[in-house]
Amino acid sequence: MRGVIFDGRQPQVVDDLDVRDAGPGEVLVGIRAAGLCHSDLSVVDGTIPFPVPVVLGHEGAGVVEAVGPGVRHVAPGDHVALSTLANCGACSDCDQGRPTMCRSSIGRPGRPFSRAGKPLFNFASNSAFAERTVVKAVQAVKIHPDIPFTSAALIGCGVLTGVGAALNRARIAGGDSVVVIGTGGIGLNVVQGARIAGALTIVAVDANPAKEAVARQFGATHFVDASAVPDTSAAVKEILPTGADHAFECVGSTRLIRQAVDLLDRHGQAVLLGVPPATAEASFLVSSMYLDKAILGCRYGSSRPQHDIALYAELYRAGRLLLDELVTATYPVEDFAKAADDAHHGRVARGVLTFGS
Repeated sequence: MRGVIFDGRQPQVVDDLDVRDAGPGEVLVGIRAAGLCHSDLSVVDGTIPFPVPVVLGHEGAGVVEAVGPGVRHVAPGDHVALSTLANCGACSDCDQGRPTMCRSSIGRPGRPFSRAGKPLFNFASNSAFAERTVVKAVQAVKIHPDIPFTSAALIGCGVLTGVGAALNRARIAGGDSVVVIGTGGIGLNVVQGARIAGALTIVAVDANPAKEAVARQFGATHFVDASAVPDTSAAVKEILPTGADHAFECVGSTRLIRQAVDLLDRHGQAVLLGVPPATAEASFLVSSMYLDKAILGCRYGSSRPQHDIALYAELYRAGRLLLDELVTATYPVEDFAKAADDAHHGRVARGVLTFGS
């Protein structure tokens, strides 16, 4: 079968992958569409260290082909969106509704794939850049079949992370003010999460002025073109003179992390979503924190995938959550190199790889 692998040197599309059958508590899914997220590119450029060879991809949707013993919530033929969270469901964190903190789900890749008899790792317990993949049952969330696969694929990472950060981690309240730094796939979902939460002022900041129209479409009330003003912080504070209740850094820049902290009002909170290099260090004025400000990390939107993916799918069907509008371009999997180049140069909000049925 076809798939995209990374051998430590370069990614390549191959057509001789194999994947094992679903075991107990697992689901075999035929992938129909998979979003290309910057996390995949971060594996390739080394920002995210990961063992190789690995089958890439972690933002997918498809059709259940088989289930292993003990799986009852999905059945062959069901449409599913996949999460990357292979949490155990039984530890204290899972039991307290914090599956993103499950230690069993962090840093323990499996090897369900093989090529010419040699095993390959799965990425993010998912590997959606393959015609078929095996995931834990908890990762497969049943969705209504009228949701296009190309849109459904995005729920399991970009939407879950961005919207979840707004609703679950920041807990934005009606009337709050929000600054979103970076309006790529994650940032746009923070914007629409803030809109859904009822934020009154949503300021999107990006160095690409072409992003303004889509940012406003997703719910931004203001847009600051960072490439056109000498002082981005000053431009934001013209809109929010006392600062923001919430500032989200969605780029992965330590400079912008500092900016997010500096843009906070009293009792404000900065939420870090971008992924800088693993050894990067950020700084801030300690004295600025004594006005009840907070800096929050956020893993995977602090989500509960079985609940949140199903919720976001229904919000989409109700017209309240935008998914189709995120898909800037679709590519057959064979065009992975072009999709990656478009994503790297910011030509797309989200590019989606497609597989035949």
